[in-house]
Amino acid sequence: MASIIVRNLEEELKHRLKVRAAENGRSMEQEAREILKSALDKPSKPKSGADLVKRIRSIWEPLGGVELELPPRQPMRDPDWIKDWK
Repeated sequence: MASIIVRNLEEELKHRLKVRAAENGRSMEQEAREILKSALDKPSKPKSGADLVKRIRSIWEPLGGVELELPPRQPMRDPDWIKDWK
């Protein structure tokens, strides 16, 4: 197992870590490991729109697709206000 040293930790942050560790019945060292593990196990945020599309597709694609019947195209009609304006 690897070890790291965290220097210049703010007193308030150290205090909050100590309290959180006590609430969870762990040492400060174990609590820090749990926090790091939890933070790093989360999927990273997409870095671009294309990454977001890939991520969304990876979630929904296994569920299958839906075929939608598209209505036939028709010419666009004039808005109602143009009739009154002429």
